[in-house]
Amino acid sequence: MNKRSTFFPVRYRMVFSTFILSMIVLFDRILISVAKDPVATDLSLSDKEMGWVLSIFALGYALFQTPSGYLADKHGARKVLTVVVSIWSVFTALTGAVYNFFALLVVRFLFGVGEAGAFPGMARAIFKWVPVKERGLVHGINFSGGRIGAAIALPVVAWLINLVGWRMSFVILGGIGVLWALVWFWWYRDNPKNHKSVSAMELKIIEEGIQEEAKDKEPISFKKMFGSRTMWLLMIQYFCSNFTFFFCLTWLFPYLKTKYNLDVVEAGFYASAPFIFGALGNWFSGWLVDFIYKKNKWGLSRKLTAIIGFTLATIGIVASVYMNEVTGAVIFISLAVFGADMTLSPSWSTCLDVGKEHSGTVSGTMNMAGNLGSFFTALAFPYMMALAGSHTPFFFLAAALNLIAIPIWLSIKPEKALQLTE
Repeated sequence: MNKRSTFFPVRYRMVFSTFILSMIVLFDRILISVAKDPVATDLSLSDKEMGWVLSIFALGYALFQTPSGYLADKHGARKVLTVVVSIWSVFTALTGAVYNFFALLVVRFLFGVGEAGAFPGMARAIFKWVPVKERGLVHGINFSGGRIGAAIALPVVAWLINLVGWRMSFVILGGIGVLWALVWFWWYRDNPKNHKSVSAMELKIIEEGIQEEAKDKEPISFKKMFGSRTMWLLMIQYFCSNFTFFFCLTWLFPYLKTKYNLDVVEAGFYASAPFIFGALGNWFSGWLVDFIYKKNKWGLSRKLTAIIGFTLATIGIVASVYMNEVTGAVIFISLAVFGADMTLSPSWSTCLDVGKEHSGTVSGTMNMAGNLGSFFTALAFPYMMALAGSHTPFFFLAAALNLIAIPIWLSIKPEKALQLTE
């Protein structure tokens, strides 16, 4: 084994790889939002039809979370991430070939199906490679990659669309995803001891710091999982969290552009700010989770971090409604996203805590519920606007969901592993 890996541990290189993947995930997702106007114009789509285009991805993404997590647990992150990244990258590229509403719906749904395996696959890799005491920050780093990717994507994708058109932009981003999948399959190993660059010292740190996995792993009982109170609590709170964030991935750019009469560059600049604050929220919450955990307060490290996050999200969303200037609105929306993203590290860390060797399935199931929240967000925004004649009811609904999540976290017990086998 290579002793040089002690200088920059191989597990950190693995985390850097998943960080890059998180950036690619959000780059591919947000492209359709930035391309909304040219796509809608070329395909003659209304705002409600675009709402379905934006939400159908979340439906495919949500429905295949649990199967993807199960496959990651069964076959490992190496094969599963290689396959799912390749699949969604192909459908990202195919988005540029559609010529009607129905074809766009089908391609975006299948894009969501492919991308469903991303974060459950990453969770499985983290479970095998990262000690428990480091997982909070690692989850924060991974999710911050998505936020940084989205922030970069807004101006870059706007520039790319102006340069080569929206169709070719989808093709280019699809190619980047396939390249990542090939490199991952070549470099990553499901078991750290099979990676030639891992030193004996690092392997000892990993093996002593991760939870023991049953040698003869029994198959998961989905009846027991869906009968678990803890599983449902995790699902509900993640639904609430995603409802807030997915608005920024779908409707924030066109919302700011229209409400405050901004040009494309200005809208891209303002819409990117919440994603930067989301990255900061992920880093801070990841640090806070690990800091409290090291004080021998396992449950509090997850609970307190999530509760602070949901409180900030509630305050930010409500305050943004009363801002008449774009700067004030974006500041409070950024606060809301900072808070919402603070809930991610404790959520995914808890899934690993309670799911153990079935962590991919448990995290995938939680993410399924969260992305049902995303599905309803993309539809609720245009439909509530049409019904009420104002965006205000939508924002108050989002605030109410964040408020509901606070008492839910008081009932979650991260220290208590789920009994998921017969």
